[in-house]
Amino acid sequence: MTYIDEIANDILARVDPAILPKSDVPRLFRIYAVLTLAKGTDVTAEDVHDAWAAWEVRPQAEQPVHRAVRPAHATRAGDGPAVRGCHPPGGPRAANSDVAGV
Repeated sequence: MTYIDEIANDILARVDPAILPKSDVPRLFRIYAVLTLAKGTDVTAEDVHDAWAAWEVRPQAEQPVHRAVRPAHATRAGDGPAVRGCHPPGGPRAANSDVAGV
């Protein structure tokens, strides 16, 4: 297991399994792990949304683009579980909104 996978698994452990995507979860959470390494506790809902959008976009032949793949300010993105997962437990954003960031 790589250090990226360890961080991804730590983040994943703090997110409710009921809201996880149906496929390719490890790749998504590796992207979140890189956000954590790059920004630490400065990870924002917009960062998580942009990471999710990059993960969500696939070749058109595979599936249509998800309707939420647009700038975060144009969505209801809040400091949801993925944002909180990128922060250490008890960190500055631990008690923020319950709006999903995934």
